[in-house]
Amino acid sequence: VDFSSLKKLEDKLSKQFDHTFLVNQDDPLMSSWKKLDEEGALDLRVMKNVGMESSAELVWEWANSLLLEKDKGRTCCWRSEARENDSNAANFELIPNWFKLI
Repeated sequence: VDFSSLKKLEDKLSKQFDHTFLVNQDDPLMSSWKKLDEEGALDLRVMKNVGMESSAELVWEWANSLLLEKDKGRTCCWRSEARENDSNAANFELIPNWFKLI
């Protein structure tokens, strides 16, 4: 796909991950994080799981949702990578069940 057509995905990724504070939805300090967010001390994002594996899967889901809408099943994302730093990264790889290889 033409990367310029992925601007909506880029914006969504930036809003979720760029200079934000990620916490698991069951974090025991959630009330503290929410208070700090309300005070403007951090930009809180609550996720089911903030691990690299779950983040890679989330990005894969977002990419495929956009591609399915945009290209009506002609294109797909089959692999995504989430990287926290040089030593902590994870991949998620799967061909969506709606994508048919010809």
